Amino acid sequence: MPIFFASDFHLGADARCSSRERERQVVRWLDHCVREGADAIYLVGDLFEFWFEWEEVVPRGFVRFLGKLAEITDAGTPIHVFTGNHDLWMRDYLPRETGVTLHQQPVVHQLQGKKLLIGHGDGLGPGDYGYKRMKKVMTAPWAQWLYARLHPNLAMRLALFFSNKSRESQPSETEFYGPDREWLVAYCERRIAQDPTLDYCIFGHRHLPIDYRLSNGRSRYLNLGEWLNYSTYLRLEDGVATLLRWDDSISVPLYEGSAPGLVINRES
Repeated sequence: MPIFFASDFHLGADARCSSRERERQVVRWLDHCVREGADAIYLVGDLFEFWFEWEEVVPRGFVRFLGKLAEITDAGTPIHVFTGNHDLWMRDYLPRETGVTLHQQPVVHQLQGKKLLIGHGDGLGPGDYGYKRMKKVMTAPWAQWLYARLHPNLAMRLALFFSNKSRESQPSETEFYGPDREWLVAYCERRIAQDPTLDYCIFGHRHLPIDYRLSNGRSRYLNLGEWLNYSTYLRLEDGVATLLRWDDSISVPLYEGSAPGLVINRES
């Protein structure tokens, strides 16, 4: 039975299509996973452009997506949700209301005879020290308490404003910079040095679909890409991981040089 992985839906932000239409695409993809007999579904961070849970309030919208999560878990298929840098303030709402399992740190899972390291990817590896300092502040209980004192209307507008500014300041997400400049590659190399039995290192955050064979010759770093432009995901079946692109109703393999998407160093 296949296991599916996706990340970086960024619901709440318009891009190639509107957030509402992308939400519908994600729901159709989730239906596809169920029809394919999914053993589990992993949603690896930045599902929302911004998320915060006040005591009695949650962000408006996303009812199709949240309802689909509840429908799938109610039917017995487990869904694992990871917090990302855009929705790191998830707490107990999704687990309580939709039945998902929430992870706030990378995890190692044994699946289909393979050992997988799974996480969103923000703040990992060398560099990005400004974000790492900011994340320490944002994940502090006192910072969340202070933010919760803001009226939700103001809090959401502020968060979405700074989220858009942050996206505009990011480097190109269409180019692989090489193992020396890709922080998640460096992080994966360090992890396989500590644990050579890791088969797959699966992350999001980078916004570029990547399939990269690591220096030990057997482990692979797989980046799930995003749904703002690429609509990519990963299927694990019989221990074989394959990056695919969701074309609204069908799955399309990604090959080196294809557009959109990028697969590199898979066989070398």
